[in-house]
Amino acid sequence: MEILKVIVTVDRPIGYKDTFGNIYPINYGYIAGVIGGDDEEQDAYILNTPPQKMSHFTGIVSAIIYRNDDNETKWIVIPEGTTISEKEIIEQTFFIEQHFDSYVKIL
Repeated sequence: MEILKVIVTVDRPIGYKDTFGNIYPINYGYIAGVIGGDDEEQDAYILNTPPQKMSHFTGIVSAIIYRNDDNETKWIVIPEGTTISEKEIIEQTFFIEQHFDSYVKIL
């Protein structure tokens, strides 16, 4: 499969607290111009980066989280030249994905 390199605009940086009380231990954002299943721009978790707030991140899509009980998918974006396991993805996204019936597909 061809490597998909994307730029993520971070709208929920590390430490962000959402309206449900979830505090983000990772950076999270969207890929401008790519429309997801909810008719909004595609969401992305940014993993395998130093624990610092960022406004944008360029990386590769390494996996997709599918939700059986939601029409959204979440892309996993990591630094180019790195890898991540399904277990690591599940652990790092648990703070939100625990609320959904989701599974990971490594690309």
